[in-house]
Amino acid sequence: MLGVQRPPCDEGVIRGHPCVATARRAHPGRALAASVLGSSIAFIDGSVVNVALPTLQREMAAGLAAMQWVVNAYLLMLGALVLVGGVLGDRLGQRTVFTWGLVVFTLASVVCGLAPNAGVLIAARAVQGVGAALLVPSSLAIIAAVYPEAERGKAIGIWAAAGAITTAIGPVLGGWLVDAVSWRAIFFINVPLAIAAVILAHSAVPNQRNVDAEGLDWPGAVLAIVGLALLTWALIAWPDRASDAIMIDVALVLGVLALAAFVMVEARSRAPMVPLGLFRSRDFFGANLVTLLLYFALGGALFFLPFNLIRAHGYSATAAGASLLPFSILMGALSPSAGALATRFGPRLVLTAGPALAALGLALLAAGAATEDYWRGTFPAITVLGLGMTIAVAPLTSTVMGAVPTAQAGVASGINNAVARMASLLAVAVLGLLFRAPAEASAPAGTIAGFRAVAAGAALCALAAAVCALAIIRPPSHAKPDTLRGNQRPEQEP
Repeated sequence: MLGVQRPPCDEGVIRGHPCVATARRAHPGRALAASVLGSSIAFIDGSVVNVALPTLQREMAAGLAAMQWVVNAYLLMLGALVLVGGVLGDRLGQRTVFTWGLVVFTLASVVCGLAPNAGVLIAARAVQGVGAALLVPSSLAIIAAVYPEAERGKAIGIWAAAGAITTAIGPVLGGWLVDAVSWRAIFFINVPLAIAAVILAHSAVPNQRNVDAEGLDWPGAVLAIVGLALLTWALIAWPDRASDAIMIDVALVLGVLALAAFVMVEARSRAPMVPLGLFRSRDFFGANLVTLLLYFALGGALFFLPFNLIRAHGYSATAAGASLLPFSILMGALSPSAGALATRFGPRLVLTAGPALAALGLALLAAGAATEDYWRGTFPAITVLGLGMTIAVAPLTSTVMGAVPTAQAGVASGINNAVARMASLLAVAVLGLLFRAPAEASAPAGTIAGFRAVAAGAALCALAAAVCALAIIRPPSHAKPDTLRGNQRPEQEP
């Protein structure tokens, strides 16, 4: 899922963050190393955990719903609080918030590694998500704080390359640790990396504050967490509705009401977490809708893929992790070329072709679900899926950034990043209904049938993303950045 591939617009946070006057007194090389380490342990955690889920489920004697929450507890807190984390970094200082995020994340990782049961593991994963929400936006802003504009592009390239390498080796390393040591080891490896990141940050990063930073939108954050948590719980629990029908129905209704209240609060807030005025831009709205649909498809398919490979076809955790290497290699090698394609042909064409190709890859995953041989079944599908995502991700970033004024680039990219995470959160819950549909979902035949349904549903969702891009994203001749007034928050308009 998202651990295999970073969400779009991470680089937009960097580009939208102003360079401060004291950057030259910092130590850029060490600061960049701290930023890479911090963001890597947060992003790679998802892919490492994914390949361990079948082993976790077996050793903890837990159900599929518990394994869904092992992933979703993390995504819920990270996605709902990442924008709050960015504001906290501006108000309290990037180094301070980055350090506290690392401390929270690391302590939660230790608890994950020592967890005696699924309940403790899920709670610790939620705390990990809080830590990640603090350190991720600050790790990106650190690059803007220590590098002047002329040198920032090279630093971004190094950061992106390091991210591609770590995300490529993450699933393989995680699978090897599960097979050779224990699933608990995947959480303990965070500790030395986090300690190194803290030391580097304190020796190299100035603790810059923005005295004009806006207040925190706590009502919006709380409503987002409550609404998404209730909705996700209801969807995950839906297969057991016969025994808890009333409770599930109430949770579903309350979740929808909380999310509706979130929209109302954001519309009236003086400092909203999500400025709704940004969505008046047709390209911004379209790019985020494509992100939601495409990352829903990707997150759901890659969450359930290890179950099919390990449970149905007898793959080791290491082999299941290595199966995703073509995806990561393609993303790392071809992403710069994909950005050039968007510049040459315009975002609408590329954002239509990329998701359409991803839909083909997911359809191939569905068709090859019963094929045990990796080279005939999984490899062609993962390769096509990787090509489709490679084509789509860079244009998503450029479209979001080009649809809003420069002054709002940071919050726009943060929103797009959060949309990608929320898409994966909902995908694990919704597509889990398809995975559990076969009567014997725990048996190999049932697992294959369930994964085939998941991959087919994901393919349809990716195809919908392509259709939305074609229908909503404007052609190059009309794709001019919106004026500042067109993206102002409602309360700022006359």
